[in-house]
Amino acid sequence: MKQQPINGQHHVSMITKDAKQNLWFYTEVLGLRLVKKTVNQDDPSMYHLFYGNRNGAPGTEVSFFEMPNAGQTRKGTNSISSFSLLVPSDEALSYWASRLDSFEVPHEAIVRIGERKALTFYDRDELTVHLVSAEKDNGIELVEPWITEDIPPKYAIVGLGPVELTVREASQTKAVLEDILGYTQVRTEPSMGDPKVMVDIYETGKGGLYTELQVKEVNDKDRERPGKGSIHHVAIRVKDVEELTEWAAKITAAGFKNTGVIDRYYFHSLYFRDSNHILFELATDGPGFEIDESFDALGDNLTLPSFLEERREEIESKLHPIR
Repeated sequence: MKQQPINGQHHVSMITKDAKQNLWFYTEVLGLRLVKKTVNQDDPSMYHLFYGNRNGAPGTEVSFFEMPNAGQTRKGTNSISSFSLLVPSDEALSYWASRLDSFEVPHEAIVRIGERKALTFYDRDELTVHLVSAEKDNGIELVEPWITEDIPPKYAIVGLGPVELTVREASQTKAVLEDILGYTQVRTEPSMGDPKVMVDIYETGKGGLYTELQVKEVNDKDRERPGKGSIHHVAIRVKDVEELTEWAAKITAAGFKNTGVIDRYYFHSLYFRDSNHILFELATDGPGFEIDESFDALGDNLTLPSFLEERREEIESKLHPIR
């Protein structure tokens, strides 16, 4: 059976110091939907919040672990240094620049990188996020956004875009992307975060912004020390458990230690690190967030996977209200 290609981004997961503040920012400022309020399955004392489009489709999800004691991130190499959210047009970027100003969110000027325009801003945890226009990405099928009362639908965020990896030895990450995961290098262009530095652009599957990983080589800095606003891992899409099992065999055969297939209830996952310490997750498209909540109720209540449900009272006692 021929190995099916990776289908692009599934989600990115970050660290926040304050879940209540994080919820306000990503729903009220950015207009994303809270599609799942749950806990870190490996440490259920902390919240794990998922935001996305109307149903939290793969390719739209950003998630946060709350760590109240998280310190300041010391930025450096061997890290996932930034991620992007897509908007439909160049015009949308001008709207977002004004909206960010109205909420006093620090941001940079709109810039052109290659044929695309982008706007960089910093959230309440000082996480670097890029808004990228999909206007010039011919053929991209934009997902249906979550519609809010105060953000015009034509400007709403339509999913995850490029994710930037900053590494000490680019050739090592290149080998993982090309030889194991099946990505193809398509071009080299300036970094959105620092146009003076070049990044190698990799795509997979149908290509385009939803699938793009950017690799930037920085070998004159220390390794990043993660804290609030750091990116924990990037998850990439596979269709189902059968495909994920095939990827597990391939990654193991290549000599990389990995977790094997893990049931995350809302999807199945596998985790491994490359030689630059980048944490990759492969995640299945289903079963999705409506497995334990109706569409209309997504994100309203604390949901727990079945294997944690018997501990609900204990878990809830350690969490604070965020609404």
